[in-house]
Amino acid sequence: MTLYEGNMDKCYQLTGMHMNEEILRRLEALGMNDGTKVTVLNRKKHGAMIIKVRGTRLALGKKIAKQIEVQADGE
Repeated sequence: MTLYEGNMDKCYQLTGMHMNEEILRRLEALGMNDGTKVTVLNRKKHGAMIIKVRGTRLALGKKIAKQIEVQADGE
């Protein structure tokens, strides 16, 4: 499933990111790598998401969130 399909207040584990190389490198620099745990904190009505990664809150747009593959934490 994609991060965009995730539910609020749920924890997920990153399994892959499929996007532009420049954006990919920026997210990796912020600590988003395969295996990283991500918590969805909030979802705005126009598609933006607020997530928590390694203790830091990040905002992602709908387009980017749809390109990040995750699985439920513990699966």
